[in-house]
Amino acid sequence: MKDRLAGTGALLRLALRRDRVMTPVWIMVVSLLVLSMPASLESVYATPADRARLFAAMGANGSLRALYGPLFGDSVGALAAWRGGVFAGLLAGVMSLVIVVRHTREEEETGRQEMLSAAMVGRQAPLTAALLAALVANGLVALVVTAGLAGQGASGAAALGLALGATGMIFAGLAAVAAQLTESARLAKGLTGAAVGAAFVLRAAGDAGSRTGSSALTWISPLGWLEHVRAFAAERWWVFALFAAAATAQVAAAYALAGRRDVGMSFLPARPGPARGRLGTAGALAWRLQRGSLIGWSLGFLAAGAVFGGMTDGATELVGDNERTREIIERMGGRSGMTDAFLATMAGMLGLVAALYIVSAVLRLGGEESGQRAEPLLANAVGRLRWAGGHLAVAFGGAALILLLGGLGLGIGHGRSAAGTGEAVGATLAQLPAVWVIGAVAVLLYGAAPRYAVAAWAVAGTSLALGWVGPALELPQAVMNLSPFAHLPKLPGAEALTWAPPLTLTALAVAMTAAGLGALRRRDMVA
Repeated sequence: MKDRLAGTGALLRLALRRDRVMTPVWIMVVSLLVLSMPASLESVYATPADRARLFAAMGANGSLRALYGPLFGDSVGALAAWRGGVFAGLLAGVMSLVIVVRHTREEEETGRQEMLSAAMVGRQAPLTAALLAALVANGLVALVVTAGLAGQGASGAAALGLALGATGMIFAGLAAVAAQLTESARLAKGLTGAAVGAAFVLRAAGDAGSRTGSSALTWISPLGWLEHVRAFAAERWWVFALFAAAATAQVAAAYALAGRRDVGMSFLPARPGPARGRLGTAGALAWRLQRGSLIGWSLGFLAAGAVFGGMTDGATELVGDNERTREIIERMGGRSGMTDAFLATMAGMLGLVAALYIVSAVLRLGGEESGQRAEPLLANAVGRLRWAGGHLAVAFGGAALILLLGGLGLGIGHGRSAAGTGEAVGATLAQLPAVWVIGAVAVLLYGAAPRYAVAAWAVAGTSLALGWVGPALELPQAVMNLSPFAHLPKLPGAEALTWAPPLTLTALAVAMTAAGLGALRRRDMVA
């Protein structure tokens, strides 16, 4: 057994060193999503009577239960767990799958694992180091959340922190299994990401139909287990047995699969094929490589838009006479009436999430380069700009497509007329210049400093955090303006639509993209 784990400590230190920027950013985003809630909620629901009214109203509001889950108590801590718990668990799952796949399948795909395995490294050491790196990240999330919410109640804070860490480890185990089954890191991330999305959908469907979250669909989802811990509301510690059993089974399966394959091989090998016909150009190849991801994002945005549109009336009814909540929504979506303001807020949320898509699509260039799949193409009559241009066309055009579908779902979900649906589509497409700016930052980093291209995730994450919790915390406008989304008009319903900010952002995106491509053309390719 010791021989199979030889070198685990060294590999863990290497993984933590490689992730010294990415992991702290993820921990900060996941933790702040929860820790920012008490202050904002206390300002909105200042008295026990206000919180009691919210608790009673949530029982009859299925649309908001689908988004956030059921509310189990009327304390500030219970409201914080309700408002941020599910989304923090979602992000913890994404963080975990990225870490595990990065240090398992991605290492094999690039050939680095084969080189390491030639030294004193045991067969199970890479998988063990990857899972331990995920455990460190999720453990820090649990520790930060527990310490940050201790003032609301030590028991509830510990329950929520541990539940978030346990949720992350469930998806870490799932990513470990996917890394053994697939031949590429992209497919491993895609399969695990689809599982994360399915967990959210199952939980949302179950919670929409049950006031107490007792639906069987909720219990199928790990995100449902997270909310059933009932932090700050008579905690259910026995739910952690479900987390432990599921994580143990997944890790055991991953080790069993890893012991039955060679390094670089998989149980679901990719289908080879000649690059002819519709794959005869660099652009067509880029589309073939990225179409699966784009289709998944497109379907997700269409469904999310429909859900957000369907909950609009319920959300405006829940706001009622609460002036503080009204102010927050108007700050996020404008002062054109609660319905339009809420739709504008949801359109802005879709734009913030679209920034994550464009970063992942642009950084696919780095994966192709580091995996040495770009070198055979560039050795022929394919220039760097043509090769990169194909991927960037999918990234920037794909961002426009998913926002269009998100707006279409938003209008249809709200039951708007054709003209109203067109306004909803316009509202989501208005986010496009800011999304393109973040994509252009990724292009610039990849072209000029490929080793630090991962910092584009920090840019997208910061914009997401500012857009999500900035209005509730009443951050100064100077801080909010650090996000390109803060400069966009609030549609639908903006009283004065000015074209200068969107055009300026678009020009900035073009300039940074051109600079990034120029740097890519001049630098050496990474071996």
